Amino acid sequence: MSRLAEGPEAAESFRADLRAATHEVGFFYLVGTGIPPRLEERLLESAREFFALPEADKLAIENINSPHFRGYTRTGGERTQGRIDWREQIDIGPEEAAVTDPDAPPYTRLIGPNLWPAAQPDLQEVVSEWHARLTEISRTLLREWAQALGADRDFFERHFGNPSTLIKIVRYPGKEDPTPQQGVGAHKDFGVLTLLWVEPGKGGLQVERDGEWVDAPPVPGSFVVNIGEMLEYATQGYLIATNHRVISPEFPDDRISVPFFFSPSLDTTLPLIELPEELAAAARGVTQDPNNRIHAVYGENALKSRLRAHPDVAAIHHADLLAPQP
Repeated sequence: MSRLAEGPEAAESFRADLRAATHEVGFFYLVGTGIPPRLEERLLESAREFFALPEADKLAIENINSPHFRGYTRTGGERTQGRIDWREQIDIGPEEAAVTDPDAPPYTRLIGPNLWPAAQPDLQEVVSEWHARLTEISRTLLREWAQALGADRDFFERHFGNPSTLIKIVRYPGKEDPTPQQGVGAHKDFGVLTLLWVEPGKGGLQVERDGEWVDAPPVPGSFVVNIGEMLEYATQGYLIATNHRVISPEFPDDRISVPFFFSPSLDTTLPLIELPEELAAAARGVTQDPNNRIHAVYGENALKSRLRAHPDVAAIHHADLLAPQP
């Protein structure tokens, strides 16, 4: 990303690479972001401290206590495509007051306060700094994507409103099973873009290419970046959201990863980009999956995903929404 500060030719080269990677693959490694190494170290230290807390301290902020799907999820508490994911995590979103208007759209139930561990008061400070840094990286990428696609530089910013973000601090425990286990099952991200930070030296992420699963080993000092279904929708399939999964490490090893999801405000209908003729000719159309309809309004995508991933939270707090989700 440092190429953006090296003059017009280097910046244009960056945009060409960005466009090609997300048109052809949907995933890429991003380096040169300016994230201080000490901040990465603090993030890992904080994650390790959280997961080392006594069970009672973690369960005090269990997500079944949050109608907004925030807080701690114990191992086996989240699902992908109906199957249990072998990981524990804490989910952290924008710190906001809950919406109390009974006539508000259902997706506004995702708005609300976080659950922070009383036994680890410094976690919020580290996460807040991480959030600020990755928000700026995400905004930069969106500006460069807009230009790379022939749109005005501020195309996405004009339509994003107050961004919806989600940070997951995840621990994948080791498994003794002889066959690969589902750390996270195969899926596409439902938002716009994801920045994934992975503990140095720890693999497990796999990306689907041409029907095969390809390992994405960790690269020091990098983020793994991928686009979600909303950016595929906005480009009518010129950019592609790609299936990916995580394989559990072998016992006694474990793995920390921290994905950051950046998307528009919940009420946003992301408009279609009017692509230049040569790019429009290469657009493949939006993926049609009868089991995973892509909604134009971002909040409807987000709510659909959360209800499916956390059926226990949904049953406790949102039983009225549990009609079959298209």
